[in-house]
Amino acid sequence: MDKINLISLAQEIIDGRRLNKNDDLSFFIDCDLEELGSGADMIRKHFRGDKVDLCTIINGKSGKCGENCKFCAQSAHHNTKCDVYDLLDEDSIVNEARSNQNEGVDRFAIVTAGRSPKAEDFERIVKCYSRMKKELSLDLCTSLGFLTLEQFQALKAAGVSSIHCNIETSRRFFPEICTSHTFDDKLENIKRAKSAGLHVCSGGIIGMGETWEDRIDMALTLSELGIASIPINALTPIPGTPLEKNRILTEEEILRTIAIFRFINPRTNIRLAAGRVLMKGTGERAFHFGASATITGNMLTTSGSTIEGDKKMLTEMGRDITPKYAVKGC
Repeated sequence: MDKINLISLAQEIIDGRRLNKNDDLSFFIDCDLEELGSGADMIRKHFRGDKVDLCTIINGKSGKCGENCKFCAQSAHHNTKCDVYDLLDEDSIVNEARSNQNEGVDRFAIVTAGRSPKAEDFERIVKCYSRMKKELSLDLCTSLGFLTLEQFQALKAAGVSSIHCNIETSRRFFPEICTSHTFDDKLENIKRAKSAGLHVCSGGIIGMGETWEDRIDMALTLSELGIASIPINALTPIPGTPLEKNRILTEEEILRTIAIFRFINPRTNIRLAAGRVLMKGTGERAFHFGASATITGNMLTTSGSTIEGDKKMLTEMGRDITPKYAVKGC
Protein backbone atom coordinates (compact mmCIF):
# COMPACT_ATOMS: atom_id res chain seq x y z
CA MET A 1 0.00 0.00 0.00
CA ASP A 2 1.07 3.62 -0.48
CA LYS A 3 3.00 5.21 2.36
CA ILE A 4 0.63 6.94 4.77
CA ASN A 5 1.38 10.55 5.71
CA LEU A 6 0.73 10.34 9.44
CA ILE A 7 0.69 14.09 10.01
CA SER A 8 -1.95 14.49 7.30
CA LEU A 9 -3.93 11.62 8.84
CA ALA A 10 -3.71 13.30 12.26
CA GLN A 11 -5.13 16.49 10.74
CA GLU A 12 -7.93 14.52 9.12
CA ILE A 13 -8.81 13.09 12.53
CA ILE A 14 -8.74 16.56 14.06
CA ASP A 15 -11.08 17.65 11.27
CA GLY A 16 -13.55 14.87 12.06
CA ARG A 17 -12.41 11.62 10.46
CA ARG A 18 -12.68 8.50 12.63
CA LEU A 19 -10.88 5.23 12.02
CA ASN A 20 -12.95 2.05 12.23
CA LYS A 21 -12.84 -1.70 11.60
CA ASN A 22 -13.45 -1.20 7.89
CA ASP A 23 -10.13 0.61 7.54
CA ASP A 24 -6.85 -1.14 6.74
CA LEU A 25 -4.73 0.02 9.68
CA SER A 26 -1.80 -2.34 9.16
CA PHE A 27 0.44 0.65 8.39
CA PHE A 28 0.46 1.45 12.12
CA ILE A 29 2.55 -1.66 12.80
CA ASP A 30 5.71 -0.61 11.00
CA CYS A 31 5.33 3.10 10.18
CA ASP A 32 7.96 5.58 11.37
CA LEU A 33 7.68 5.77 15.16
CA GLU A 34 8.66 9.41 15.54
CA GLU A 35 6.20 10.56 12.88
CA LEU A 36 3.51 8.41 14.50
CA GLY A 37 4.26 10.05 17.85
CA SER A 38 4.16 13.54 16.35
CA GLY A 39 0.75 12.87 14.82
CA ALA A 40 -0.58 11.41 18.07
CA ASP A 41 0.68 14.43 19.99
CA MET A 42 -1.12 16.75 17.56
CA ILE A 43 -4.35 14.89 18.23
CA ARG A 44 -3.77 14.89 21.99
CA LYS A 45 -3.07 18.61 21.98
CA HIS A 46 -6.20 19.41 20.00
CA PHE A 47 -8.69 17.25 21.92
CA ARG A 48 -7.21 17.06 25.42
CA GLY A 49 -4.99 20.12 25.67
CA ASP A 50 -2.18 20.13 28.20
CA LYS A 51 -4.24 18.90 31.15
CA VAL A 52 -3.00 15.60 32.61
CA ASP A 53 -5.54 13.68 34.66
CA LEU A 54 -4.00 12.05 37.76
CA CYS A 55 -5.69 9.01 39.29
CA THR A 56 -4.82 7.02 42.41
CA ILE A 57 -6.21 3.72 43.64
CA ILE A 58 -6.34 1.74 46.83
CA ASN A 59 -6.29 -2.05 46.78
CA GLY A 60 -9.36 -2.37 48.99
CA LYS A 61 -9.48 -6.18 49.04
CA SER A 62 -6.60 -8.35 47.91
CA GLY A 63 -6.05 -11.93 46.78
CA LYS A 64 -8.06 -15.17 46.55
CA CYS A 65 -9.83 -14.11 43.35
CA GLY A 66 -11.75 -17.00 41.80
CA GLU A 67 -11.19 -15.81 38.23
CA ASN A 68 -8.33 -17.38 36.25
CA CYS A 69 -6.85 -14.40 34.37
CA LYS A 70 -3.33 -15.53 33.44
CA PHE A 71 -1.71 -12.14 34.08
CA CYS A 72 -3.05 -11.59 37.59
CA ALA A 73 -1.09 -12.07 40.81
CA GLN A 74 -4.32 -12.07 42.82
CA SER A 75 -5.91 -15.10 41.15
CA ALA A 76 -6.36 -18.07 43.47
CA HIS A 77 -5.45 -20.25 40.48
CA HIS A 78 -1.82 -19.06 40.62
CA ASN A 79 0.93 -19.48 43.18
CA THR A 80 2.17 -15.95 43.81
CA LYS A 81 3.26 -13.99 46.85
CA CYS A 82 0.56 -11.32 46.65
CA ASP A 83 -0.93 -9.85 49.80
CA VAL A 84 -4.20 -11.44 50.93
CA TYR A 85 -6.66 -9.48 53.06
CA ASP A 86 -10.37 -8.74 53.35
CA LEU A 87 -11.99 -5.37 52.68
CA LEU A 88 -10.16 -2.55 54.40
CA ASP A 89 -11.94 -0.52 57.05
CA GLU A 90 -13.69 2.70 56.09
CA ASP A 91 -11.32 5.06 57.90
CA SER A 92 -8.26 3.60 56.18
CA ILE A 93 -9.84 4.10 52.76
CA VAL A 94 -11.15 7.61 53.42
CA ASN A 95 -7.86 8.73 54.98
CA GLU A 96 -5.95 7.50 51.93
CA ALA A 97 -8.32 9.36 49.61
CA ARG A 98 -7.94 12.53 51.70
CA SER A 99 -4.15 12.23 51.61
CA ASN A 100 -4.24 11.83 47.83
CA GLN A 101 -6.52 14.84 47.48
CA ASN A 102 -4.13 16.89 49.58
CA GLU A 103 -1.40 15.95 47.09
CA GLY A 104 -3.52 17.24 44.22
CA VAL A 105 -4.78 14.21 42.31
CA ASP A 106 -7.93 14.39 40.20
CA ARG A 107 -9.61 11.12 41.17
CA PHE A 108 -9.49 8.17 43.55
CA ALA A 109 -10.71 4.58 43.19
CA ILE A 110 -11.33 1.57 45.41
CA VAL A 111 -10.24 -1.63 43.63
CA THR A 112 -11.21 -5.06 44.94
CA ALA A 113 -10.16 -8.56 43.95
CA GLY A 114 -12.86 -11.04 42.96
CA ARG A 115 -15.58 -11.48 40.37
CA SER A 116 -18.06 -9.46 42.44
CA PRO A 117 -18.09 -8.16 46.03
CA LYS A 118 -20.10 -9.96 48.68
CA ALA A 119 -23.39 -8.22 49.54
CA GLU A 120 -22.12 -7.02 52.92
CA ASP A 121 -18.89 -5.74 51.39
CA PHE A 122 -20.79 -3.90 48.68
CA GLU A 123 -22.90 -2.15 51.32
CA ARG A 124 -19.75 -1.07 53.14
CA ILE A 125 -18.21 0.19 49.91
CA VAL A 126 -21.30 2.26 49.08
CA LYS A 127 -21.26 3.73 52.58
CA CYS A 128 -17.59 4.58 52.18
CA TYR A 129 -18.21 6.37 48.89
CA SER A 130 -21.10 8.32 50.38
CA ARG A 131 -18.77 9.54 53.12
CA MET A 132 -16.01 10.47 50.65
CA LYS A 133 -18.51 12.35 48.49
CA LYS A 134 -19.57 14.34 51.55
CA GLU A 135 -16.09 15.03 52.95
CA LEU A 136 -13.88 15.30 49.86
CA SER A 137 -13.84 17.08 46.49
CA LEU A 138 -11.94 14.77 44.12
CA ASP A 139 -13.75 12.60 41.57
CA LEU A 140 -14.63 9.10 42.76
CA CYS A 141 -14.13 5.97 40.68
CA THR A 142 -14.24 2.26 41.45
CA SER A 143 -13.29 -1.18 40.14
CA LEU A 144 -15.40 -3.92 41.70
CA GLY A 145 -15.76 -6.55 38.99
CA PHE A 146 -19.14 -7.60 37.62
CA LEU A 147 -22.12 -5.72 39.06
CA THR A 148 -25.85 -5.52 38.42
CA LEU A 149 -27.51 -2.42 37.00
CA GLU A 150 -28.97 -1.74 40.45
CA GLN A 151 -25.53 -1.88 42.04
CA PHE A 152 -24.12 0.54 39.47
CA GLN A 153 -27.05 2.86 40.18
CA ALA A 154 -26.36 2.65 43.92
CA LEU A 155 -22.72 3.60 43.38
CA LYS A 156 -23.71 6.56 41.23
CA ALA A 157 -26.14 7.72 43.90
CA ALA A 158 -23.30 7.47 46.44
CA GLY A 159 -21.14 9.83 44.39
CA VAL A 160 -19.14 7.55 42.10
CA SER A 161 -18.63 9.11 38.66
CA SER A 162 -16.67 6.40 36.80
CA ILE A 163 -16.45 2.62 36.70
CA HIS A 164 -13.33 0.71 35.69
CA CYS A 165 -13.68 -2.55 33.72
CA ASN A 166 -10.85 -3.54 31.39
CA ILE A 167 -11.64 -5.58 28.29
CA GLU A 168 -7.95 -6.67 28.55
CA THR A 169 -7.31 -7.48 24.86
CA SER A 170 -9.05 -8.29 21.58
CA ARG A 171 -12.07 -10.56 21.33
CA ARG A 172 -9.93 -13.09 19.40
CA PHE A 173 -7.19 -13.32 22.01
CA PHE A 174 -9.33 -13.05 25.17
CA PRO A 175 -9.92 -16.83 25.59
CA GLU A 176 -6.13 -17.29 25.66
CA ILE A 177 -5.87 -15.28 28.89
CA CYS A 178 -9.14 -16.01 30.70
CA THR A 179 -11.82 -18.71 30.60
CA SER A 180 -13.70 -18.05 33.87
CA HIS A 181 -15.60 -15.21 32.18
CA THR A 182 -15.99 -14.09 28.58
CA PHE A 183 -15.29 -11.05 26.46
CA ASP A 184 -19.05 -10.57 26.15
CA ASP A 185 -19.37 -10.64 29.96
CA LYS A 186 -17.03 -7.64 29.98
CA LEU A 187 -18.99 -5.79 27.30
CA GLU A 188 -22.31 -6.37 29.06
CA ASN A 189 -20.85 -5.11 32.34
CA ILE A 190 -19.67 -1.93 30.60
CA LYS A 191 -23.08 -1.42 29.02
CA ARG A 192 -24.79 -1.77 32.41
CA ALA A 193 -22.46 0.85 33.91
CA LYS A 194 -23.19 3.25 31.06
CA SER A 195 -26.93 2.59 31.44
CA ALA A 196 -26.60 3.75 35.06
CA GLY A 197 -25.16 7.05 33.84
CA LEU A 198 -21.55 6.31 34.77
CA HIS A 199 -18.45 7.09 32.75
CA VAL A 200 -16.37 4.02 31.95
CA CYS A 201 -12.62 3.54 32.25
CA SER A 202 -11.63 0.50 30.19
CA GLY A 203 -8.44 -0.58 28.52
CA GLY A 204 -6.17 -3.57 28.61
CA ILE A 205 -2.75 -5.13 28.83
CA ILE A 206 -0.14 -5.44 26.13
CA GLY A 207 2.67 -8.00 26.16
CA MET A 208 0.55 -11.07 26.98
CA GLY A 209 1.36 -12.79 23.68
CA GLU A 210 -1.15 -10.93 21.53
CA THR A 211 -0.37 -9.64 18.03
CA TRP A 212 -0.26 -6.04 16.84
CA GLU A 213 -3.54 -6.77 15.09
CA ASP A 214 -5.04 -7.70 18.48
CA ARG A 215 -3.88 -4.39 19.96
CA ILE A 216 -5.41 -2.43 17.10
CA ASP A 217 -8.63 -4.42 17.41
CA MET A 218 -8.79 -3.67 21.14
CA ALA A 219 -8.41 0.05 20.42
CA LEU A 220 -11.20 -0.13 17.83
CA THR A 221 -13.54 -1.99 20.20
CA LEU A 222 -12.98 0.66 22.87
CA SER A 223 -13.75 3.35 20.29
CA GLU A 224 -17.02 1.62 19.40
CA LEU A 225 -17.93 1.48 23.11
CA GLY A 226 -17.35 5.22 23.56
CA ILE A 227 -14.98 4.78 26.51
CA ALA A 228 -14.05 7.94 28.47
CA SER A 229 -10.67 6.76 29.78
CA ILE A 230 -8.39 4.04 28.40
CA PRO A 231 -5.66 2.71 30.72
CA ILE A 232 -2.82 1.03 28.85
CA ASN A 233 -0.94 -1.53 30.92
CA ALA A 234 2.36 -3.07 29.82
CA LEU A 235 2.78 -6.54 31.29
CA THR A 236 5.44 -6.92 33.93
CA PRO A 237 5.57 -10.73 34.19
CA ILE A 238 4.83 -11.91 37.73
CA PRO A 239 6.45 -15.08 39.08
CA GLY A 240 3.85 -17.76 39.75
CA THR A 241 1.52 -16.68 36.94
CA PRO A 242 1.27 -18.49 33.58
CA LEU A 243 2.80 -15.42 31.89
CA GLU A 244 5.88 -15.28 34.12
CA LYS A 245 8.24 -16.09 31.23
CA ASN A 246 6.74 -13.66 28.72
CA ARG A 247 9.15 -11.37 26.91
CA ILE A 248 9.31 -7.87 28.42
CA LEU A 249 8.16 -5.18 26.00
CA THR A 250 10.51 -2.49 24.73
CA GLU A 251 9.77 1.17 25.32
CA GLU A 252 9.29 1.61 21.58
CA GLU A 253 6.55 -1.03 21.52
CA ILE A 254 4.73 0.68 24.38
CA LEU A 255 5.04 4.11 22.77
CA ARG A 256 3.76 2.78 19.42
CA THR A 257 0.74 1.27 21.18
CA ILE A 258 -0.08 4.52 22.99
CA ALA A 259 0.15 6.51 19.76
CA ILE A 260 -2.06 4.04 17.87
CA PHE A 261 -4.68 4.22 20.60
CA ARG A 262 -4.63 8.03 20.36
CA PHE A 263 -5.22 7.95 16.60
CA ILE A 264 -8.17 5.58 17.06
CA ASN A 265 -9.58 7.22 20.23
CA PRO A 266 -8.83 10.93 19.68
CA ARG A 267 -11.09 12.42 22.36
CA THR A 268 -10.42 9.87 25.08
CA ASN A 269 -8.06 10.16 28.04
CA ILE A 270 -5.26 7.71 27.20
CA ARG A 271 -3.99 6.74 30.64
CA LEU A 272 -0.60 5.23 31.52
CA ALA A 273 -1.07 2.38 33.98
CA ALA A 274 1.02 -0.67 34.87
CA GLY A 275 4.45 -1.06 33.35
CA ARG A 276 5.64 2.52 33.49
CA VAL A 277 8.91 1.22 34.95
CA LEU A 278 9.63 -0.31 31.53
CA MET A 279 10.06 3.20 30.11
CA LYS A 280 12.71 5.80 30.83
CA GLY A 281 11.68 8.39 33.37
CA THR A 282 8.61 6.27 34.19
CA GLY A 283 7.08 7.13 30.85
CA GLU A 284 7.92 10.77 30.20
CA ARG A 285 8.10 10.23 26.41
CA ALA A 286 4.62 8.70 26.45
CA PHE A 287 3.17 12.14 27.13
CA HIS A 288 4.59 13.18 23.74
CA PHE A 289 3.03 10.12 22.07
CA GLY A 290 -0.60 10.78 22.94
CA ALA A 291 -0.93 10.01 26.66
CA SER A 292 -3.04 12.55 28.56
CA ALA A 293 -3.54 10.85 31.93
CA THR A 294 -1.87 8.44 34.32
CA ILE A 295 -2.37 6.32 37.37
CA THR A 296 0.04 7.55 40.01
CA GLY A 297 0.98 6.90 43.63
CA ASN A 298 2.94 4.21 45.43
CA MET A 299 1.19 1.15 44.05
CA LEU A 300 2.42 -2.22 42.90
CA THR A 301 1.29 -1.82 39.30
CA THR A 302 3.01 1.52 38.83
CA SER A 303 6.08 0.89 40.95
CA GLY A 304 8.61 3.61 40.37
CA SER A 305 6.18 6.52 40.12
CA THR A 306 4.97 8.77 42.93
CA ILE A 307 2.47 11.62 43.01
CA GLU A 308 5.20 14.10 43.86
CA GLY A 309 7.52 12.75 41.16
CA ASP A 310 4.82 12.75 38.49
CA LYS A 311 3.72 16.28 39.35
CA LYS A 312 7.30 17.52 39.11
CA MET A 313 7.89 15.78 35.78
CA LEU A 314 4.65 17.00 34.23
CA THR A 315 5.08 20.56 35.49
CA GLU A 316 8.55 20.69 33.95
CA MET A 317 6.98 19.51 30.68
CA GLY A 318 4.56 22.44 30.80
CA ARG A 319 1.51 20.28 31.46
CA ASP A 320 -1.42 21.38 33.60
CA ILE A 321 -1.87 19.21 36.68
CA THR A 322 -4.44 21.39 38.45
CA PRO A 323 -7.46 19.26 39.45
CA LYS A 324 -10.89 20.58 38.52
CA TYR A 325 -11.95 21.00 42.14
CA ALA A 326 -8.98 23.33 42.76
CA VAL A 327 -10.03 25.71 39.99
CA LYS A 328 -12.02 28.65 41.32
CA GLY A 329 -15.68 28.38 40.41
CA CYS A 330 -15.62 24.62 39.80
